[in-house]
Amino acid sequence: MRNIVHRHLGKMVAGTAIAVAGTAVMVAVTLPGTAGADDTGTRAGRSAQQGTGAAGAGAAGSGAAGSGGRAVSPGVVEAAPAEGQKGEGRDPLTDDELKRVEKIALSKQLFRSSESVDGDRGPQRLGVDLAEPEADEVGRPDAPRRADVTFYDYRDDTLVTRTVDLGTGTVVHSDTQHGVQPPLSRAEKAEAAALLIADPLGAGLKADYKDATGKALTSPDQLQLSGAVYRAAPGAQPAVLDRCGEHRCVRLFPKVKNGPWVDARSLVIDLSARKVARLDR
Repeated sequence: MRNIVHRHLGKMVAGTAIAVAGTAVMVAVTLPGTAGADDTGTRAGRSAQQGTGAAGAGAAGSGAAGSGGRAVSPGVVEAAPAEGQKGEGRDPLTDDELKRVEKIALSKQLFRSSESVDGDRGPQRLGVDLAEPEADEVGRPDAPRRADVTFYDYRDDTLVTRTVDLGTGTVVHSDTQHGVQPPLSRAEKAEAAALLIADPLGAGLKADYKDATGKALTSPDQLQLSGAVYRAAPGAQPAVLDRCGEHRCVRLFPKVKNGPWVDARSLVIDLSARKVARLDR
């Protein structure tokens, strides 16, 4: 069977970039150089093979069921930590501030009603950034210091942004949007890789990894991962991917650690539906 379908449809790709072709729109595609594939911003891959397959079910656990029938594990929201080390003005957020504002932003209601990329209770954290000052605050030495905390709720595919005032320790603004797809977090790329490794369409990637290393590929931790959000274009992909853009979908660019890139451009992982599909050529 492998001889019939060309085992190496997932070809080793060496170099500093992969040209992405096709009619589908990809958001913010940038491949790293030879140093590695992980990005460290508000943050896993497989070669194409025949057929389509559904990825494995989400993480099991007790509690209420999330979208797609995934069981959601119970959890506890911790109280916001003490202020700790603080920055001033437009200084970057300190580690203490990052931890504090994230816990302030994650209210009990949001935690209980939302779901992360792997099916756990609570939204998926995407990032924490220093908020821009209001127009009348620019240049003021006493301007409030605020942080924007972004989460993605996989229960209903919404982007949640909460602005926290570091001085008062309160949420001063909250916004929920549908169809907005910011850059992927590291955890989301790892989950996408896990789904691909478990899916029949990941067979080519696993074969290439075996050829390159002599070892079996069983975990995203064995790869360096880069990736981009995939948005559907009418008629440009199989129907299973038509909701990408509303759903959170990923195109991965995996790299064997200390080895070559693997071409997985023809595969898309729908994290919301937990399915893998191959793009029509």
